[in-house]
Amino acid sequence: MSLLNYLYALITSDAGIKNNIATSITYIYIYNRPIIKTIHHVANVTSTEAKLFVIGCSINQAINLLGISKIVIITDSIHTVKKIFNSAIHIYSATISKELWKFFLANSNNSIAFWEYSSQCNWPLFKSVDSDTK
Repeated sequence: MSLLNYLYALITSDAGIKNNIATSITYIYIYNRPIIKTIHHVANVTSTEAKLFVIGCSINQAINLLGISKIVIITDSIHTVKKIFNSAIHIYSATISKELWKFFLANSNNSIAFWEYSSQCNWPLFKSVDSDTK
């Protein structure tokens, strides 16, 4: 898939918990420039819930940007991403799936991809979001 042929949103997101407070951060890039940075804080949630929440928020923001047809989400939590499509596990999953179906039905060329990234690497786009959640 060539990302240069489409208007795409590149999303980096992460969540971390410190002192029972989850911090979720998303950066959305278009044409390799950051256009949205979102930070959420919430108490008494699991790491999985916080990561599902931040992925869901980033998907909702990206699909509502004018002209977006490709979404690429880069995460170090690919195991959490798999739970997006199982609404029996988390309530966030049903909401994310519903929004994604709307996105896919709006245009048959719309797509989403999830790329796994190790937080041990030092890629600048992910390093900033990873360090902000610590």
